[in-house]
Amino acid sequence: MTIFEQPLVKAVGAKAAKRLAALDLETAGDLLRHYPRRYAQRGELTDLDSLAEGEYVTVLAEVEKIQGRKISKRPGYLLEVTVTDGRGLLTLTFFGKGAYIPERELPPGTHGLFAGKVSFFGSGRHLKRQLVHPEYKPLAGGDLTGAAREFAEELIPVYPAAKGVTSWQIADCVRILLDAADLGDDALPEHVRRRHRLIGLSEAYQGIHRPRDMAEAGRARKRLKWDEAFVLQTALARRRRAAAELAATPRPPAAGGLLAAFDARLPFDLTEGQRAVGDEIAADLARTHPMHRLLQGDVGAGKTVVGLRAMLQVVDAGGQAALLAPTEVLAQQHHRSIVAMLGPLAQAGQLGGAEHAEHATRVALLTGSQGAKARRAGLLDAASGSAGIVVGTHALLQEHVQFADLGLVVIDEQHRFGVEQRDALREKATGGRPHVLVMTATPIPRTVAMTVYGDLDTSALTQLPAGRSPIATHVVPSGNRAYWDRAWERIREEAAKGRQAYVVCPRIGDEEPSSSPDDVPEDGPEDDGARRPPLAVLDVAPKLTEGPLHGLRLDVLHGRMHPDEKDAVMRRFAAGELDVLVATTVIEVGVDVPNATVMVVMDADRFGVSQLHQLRGRVGRGRHAGLCLLVTDAVEESKARERLDAVASTLDGFELSRIDLEQRREGDVLGESQSGRRSSLRLLTLLRDEEIIKEARAEATTLVEADPELRDHPALAAELATLVDEERAEYLEKA
Repeated sequence: MTIFEQPLVKAVGAKAAKRLAALDLETAGDLLRHYPRRYAQRGELTDLDSLAEGEYVTVLAEVEKIQGRKISKRPGYLLEVTVTDGRGLLTLTFFGKGAYIPERELPPGTHGLFAGKVSFFGSGRHLKRQLVHPEYKPLAGGDLTGAAREFAEELIPVYPAAKGVTSWQIADCVRILLDAADLGDDALPEHVRRRHRLIGLSEAYQGIHRPRDMAEAGRARKRLKWDEAFVLQTALARRRRAAAELAATPRPPAAGGLLAAFDARLPFDLTEGQRAVGDEIAADLARTHPMHRLLQGDVGAGKTVVGLRAMLQVVDAGGQAALLAPTEVLAQQHHRSIVAMLGPLAQAGQLGGAEHAEHATRVALLTGSQGAKARRAGLLDAASGSAGIVVGTHALLQEHVQFADLGLVVIDEQHRFGVEQRDALREKATGGRPHVLVMTATPIPRTVAMTVYGDLDTSALTQLPAGRSPIATHVVPSGNRAYWDRAWERIREEAAKGRQAYVVCPRIGDEEPSSSPDDVPEDGPEDDGARRPPLAVLDVAPKLTEGPLHGLRLDVLHGRMHPDEKDAVMRRFAAGELDVLVATTVIEVGVDVPNATVMVVMDADRFGVSQLHQLRGRVGRGRHAGLCLLVTDAVEESKARERLDAVASTLDGFELSRIDLEQRREGDVLGESQSGRRSSLRLLTLLRDEEIIKEARAEATTLVEADPELRDHPALAAELATLVDEERAEYLEKA
């Protein structure tokens, strides 16, 4: 067992280990990788005016004055210690018998570390920040031995802490490990360290936890970022190699088949990007190992056509294609749009259709809510092979769903599916693994593509098809009556011209459980509990009907409706029988109604950047310009308002994806919630460290090609097993 796997109870003792458990630190490795958040220096006191209420902080400050007094009520004695950074003030409050000790230990002029939860008391000009019964550590300058010498001469590491465990207690435990531990062999190969001028492992851990200066801390951070990037890229390189060794039935293009017939009846020309990506996919499908490709494209870039052309190539080669969608609304929308695009090519075997046509197939739909007759027909079409294309939801994953010859799996909005669900569909293929095409309308920064999707080949559609209308986006302050009224007037104006509108709300309403999938935006900010509940479809719709949208044809759509009811509403809206659809995020992807020109997003600050961009893409899909109004009560210059202003400022989804990534935790991007484990990335940031990720990917790929089993690199193999265990590795398999 290496030091990294050693339980903390053995390494630092039971009492300290119990404290550290509050931070989910269980092993010595967990603690060594619990890096300082920042470093304090004696001459650089903490900016006390920047402390936020409710925040658990560790500050470095100087005692300005100390005042104790007896009080009539229990606990009988009150001590107030005022500390300063030279500008702002912070009050440390101690009660009862415990107040006498700090009164002796914190005379004016003392520098110290103080840790606790920030609270406010008083009001107006008398509003004060305070820490009640904080933990503290005086930094004495006279006794330059042991810990005092460290504080006098070196930087002071400030760690992420929690109630019951302070930053300096963490530092003391780290010191015990570093003084006693043999960190073992270095997992980063020597030739990689030399080539990129990286320090050794022991020096890196000493340098990040006990740096003599910021330059040493910087060298340590660079080395440890390399560790994270290299281990992750090695795992992905091994998965790419393993995938390349699997067998798959090649599905080469066929001259004069369904695909050629489909291309001939397209009413528009494919973009240059669609053709280039189509050629990449066509070449992948013709190979004897399974395609693993990520197709990303901005809203409206034409991914569906590219995916359909790939499916038709497989059908031409005698196989079947399955399109897996995350919701019934989207599955039904895909089925309708594919049938419409294929026209008579989708009517094989149907009376009055193209049963005598040389090239035709059948497009089946399988969802969980279908009636018994429709479901039996879909199952038979899939199992017999008469349906070349099968569109469905999670219902496709059930054991009794069989395919005659599944050659291609297309996964739409793959982040909505778990690993086990994707694997279940892949296992339905016979004669080798099926080819896999993953599609996402959420543009992905290059660094995310190299990490999260590092085992997939990546294609991007950046060019919008000709004829897409512009979309104007504006932020509407809900407190401004004139702007508020004008938003609803715009809907009435568009309805008068025969056009349609969406009103999107974050919540369904009717006091439903918060776990409802379209209640909580997947990439939105967390509600801090102090705000009012998000606006709900079932509350907003009647108010609009009775108020500003009175007389318009309005209906609702949300995830708790019966699928048949949802489908009926969508059909009515698509047919122009409704003027306004009040909905949750069930309309976020795939919904295509060219006549819809206006979207009003209520409580827009409750949604994330990428989600707002996706929603906005539902308008402007026809020949009329689109308008998206982001209604919010977020104040100007707040972070929430900055997010909305960013969305309003550009239609470039790739630029917005960078903004989105900047504002989200790395763990979220890497699927922390899905994997059920903390992200192994503690220092590496996907935006700022692109060069490290790119270099680590190249080094890892070369190493794995030369030594796929890592026999010559046992330390790296052990590190890989520790940080990327089987569960994590399965999560990293994105296709």
